Amino acid sequence: MLRLGFDIGGTKIEAQLLDSQGVSLRRKRIPTPTTGYGDFLMAITGLVEEMRRELDRPFTIGVGLPGAIDPQTGRIKNANCLFLNGQDLKADLARVLGQPVWLANDADCFALSEAVDGAGEGGRVVFGIILGTGCGGGLVVNRQLMVGPNAITGEWGHNPLPSYDPDQDGPTQPCYCGRHNCIERFVSGTGFAGRFVERYGRSLSPLGIITAAAEGDLEARVHYEHFIQALARSVASLINVLDPDVIVLGGGLSNIGSLYRDLPVALTPFLFSDRCLTPIVPARYGDSSGVRGAAWLPSCVEGATTWTI
Repeated sequence: MLRLGFDIGGTKIEAQLLDSQGVSLRRKRIPTPTTGYGDFLMAITGLVEEMRRELDRPFTIGVGLPGAIDPQTGRIKNANCLFLNGQDLKADLARVLGQPVWLANDADCFALSEAVDGAGEGGRVVFGIILGTGCGGGLVVNRQLMVGPNAITGEWGHNPLPSYDPDQDGPTQPCYCGRHNCIERFVSGTGFAGRFVERYGRSLSPLGIITAAAEGDLEARVHYEHFIQALARSVASLINVLDPDVIVLGGGLSNIGSLYRDLPVALTPFLFSDRCLTPIVPARYGDSSGVRGAAWLPSCVEGATTWTI
């Protein structure tokens, strides 16, 4: 069975078709429509119909999006494509396409991709972490995406920073979610760069901070060390609860090479163990993990069935 995945972003829609072994057969990108929900449905329909004409073979359809699916109503919420919020996208796509569609958060799709045939392949319990604009996450067990009754599995970034102390972590950080001192405010790319401005009055990108630290900039070095320590506290709490076989990192900050050297050392003091045996590795598929994970959804979500047309 072929698998078609969609990755919905604020500026682009990517579609990728995989065969049963995960080999990419087709890949297409189009701009995300900005003119409303109806045009969005037409854009997805157009891509599906194009694939059908080219292949004349059945395929399943999965969609990853930067938002959540309300478990009570099935409607989209918290999506950065605002016209999606409040819509029953799953039902609407199934109606216009004439076949079932599977939906998941893009962080869940990332984790699923890396667990099935990515950097976490072979691991029984895989936790995927995205360190980008925010801090997303997803949990996969035995190649099955874990989805709980509140639809918040993997939302580690909106737990409070463990052992928060204003003397070491600075003043209280309000989060857009309405809470304070969320992990995301300290270790996401946005939080990492924003806290540097707050602390030192200098505006540098995350890469700029890392580069400056490597070149001997004391303020940048201190800020990087705090980032590693805050991330270590946060990741250690995940390991203490889940004890995953592997943790896979994605997002812009996952490209920091020193992170894979410094983080395992820094988190060990916070573990309920004398050493960390959980590998922390970069994603195999990088920016393509989301769309690949969406393609895998129909076969890796509990209760999924095969559909032919």
